[in-house]
Amino acid sequence: MLRTAASRAVRFSRLSVAASVLAVVLPFAGAADARGLLSWGSSGSDESTIAVADLPAQGQLTMKLILQGGPFPYEKDGSVFGNRERLLPRERRGYYREYTVETPRSRDRGARRIICGGRQLTAPEACWYTNDHYSSFRKIVP
Repeated sequence: MLRTAASRAVRFSRLSVAASVLAVVLPFAGAADARGLLSWGSSGSDESTIAVADLPAQGQLTMKLILQGGPFPYEKDGSVFGNRERLLPRERRGYYREYTVETPRSRDRGARRIICGGRQLTAPEACWYTNDHYSSFRKIVP
């Protein structure tokens, strides 16, 4: 019985500490999110974006093809991306399009893609890069 009471006290103590930490941290979460410091699957804004110049050479070529409207090397390039993973901002169906970033020595399309969203295909509002077939995304910045 003494052992049970002691373990309950330890659990209560841990919960109290966790609640105290949350009480201090949560008021700042909204401000951090507004500054882009919180994002799914990354620890900060540096990891959630990638400059066009930092894309692999094949990604830079894909971006150039997107902006000029093609021609694209793969039949599926420019097809609607459904955002089933829900890692990108929610938009209506048809907003996002996917494009293949060639992977050297790959027998198929590989895992690398650029996803662009917007009304005009040659002037996307935003684009994202994934090198792990939609498990994570980095917003492409100029």
